[in-house]
Amino acid sequence: MNPKLIDKPKSKITASRKLSLKIMLLTRAMEQLEQESQDRDEEKLSYLGERLPPLQLSGLSLAELQDLCKQLHGKIDVVDEERYDCEAKVTKHNKDIHELKLKVQDLGGKFKKPALRKVRVSADEMMRALLGTKHKGSMDLRSNLKSVKKEDTNKDKDKVLTSEVTDWRKNVEAMSGMEGRKKMFDASGGQ
Repeated sequence: MNPKLIDKPKSKITASRKLSLKIMLLTRAMEQLEQESQDRDEEKLSYLGERLPPLQLSGLSLAELQDLCKQLHGKIDVVDEERYDCEAKVTKHNKDIHELKLKVQDLGGKFKKPALRKVRVSADEMMRALLGTKHKGSMDLRSNLKSVKKEDTNKDKDKVLTSEVTDWRKNVEAMSGMEGRKKMFDASGGQ
């Protein structure tokens, strides 16, 4: 086969034309960004002009100035409450968005847990890996354990088992028949 036939088809737009188009797009985007920032600034100024009329402080008495301060503090409190409410809504929505993104990722199934290998590591090796060169000496975890005599524990278990068995038999013999039922009835506080 001819290698020229396999190659990608050439672009119909020349490189210089691509570059000029790219430059034109970038300049247009920059103009739009500047226009948006100017619009935002004008909108902010008009909003502040509506919400905050200019203060007329000249010719006011002390009592009138105090009333004005109280009114301004009241307005500040209202604005702070609105700001807090808006921030709470934004954080709630951001949290919801994050949870939904996690759900989408889970549903997509792109993330698979890798199969883990069992690795046998001693305590010394683990401490060396965690602490690096700071770890000195060996750490024998078994040396800190109490030693227990196995013979004593077996004898204690035998004693407990035999005492329970003997108590159980005596208890059954004592409670058999009508007298045993009467004793149970009396012990339970019956009348």
